[in-house]
Amino acid sequence: MIAYIHGKVAFKCPTYVIIETAGVGYQIHISLNTYSKIPDSTSTGGLYKLHTYLSIKEDAHTLYGFADEGEKRLFIHLISVSGIGPNTARMMLSSITPQEIEQAIANGDVPQIQRIKGIGPKSAQRLVLELQDKLKKEVGNSLIAIPQNNSIRDEALTALVMLGFVKNTAEKVVDSILKRTDDLTVEGLIKESLKNL
Repeated sequence: MIAYIHGKVAFKCPTYVIIETAGVGYQIHISLNTYSKIPDSTSTGGLYKLHTYLSIKEDAHTLYGFADEGEKRLFIHLISVSGIGPNTARMMLSSITPQEIEQAIANGDVPQIQRIKGIGPKSAQRLVLELQDKLKKEVGNSLIAIPQNNSIRDEALTALVMLGFVKNTAEKVVDSILKRTDDLTVEGLIKESLKNL
């Protein structure tokens, strides 16, 4: 996965930018929200950093770019909903701001979401149903907010879940280890947990 691209803006328009880095020009599809945040000075070859998401399909590899990590996180949440693809998610982020999308989801404002081109009543209801629950579980009740300063417990737990362990089981093991000793590093806690899972 390409997390971000930092380089010279060779071309900029409302739907995509071309960023040149190490002699390679990357065409990156963007939302109007991101376009509005790229300073005009960059269109003359200034440096800029875009957070990216690589969409891989049978017939295309497409890079999507975001002005900040929060917009990227929201994009990933949007495309996790059945029936919402990368282009529809980009259209949503071009129609209203990430904060407005998050607020509409939190408030269950289906008509607001439905006003976005390409979103019908069923898709709008599905977005609210699926993402409202995620919104409640996210840190600070925000799909956009980036978790800061994860604790050793959180980092170890995230790593174990990514390794394929069930979150509830991994949580019990991690918590029981932390009750016995609290001077472990993240790596130490993961290794100790793996012995008990």
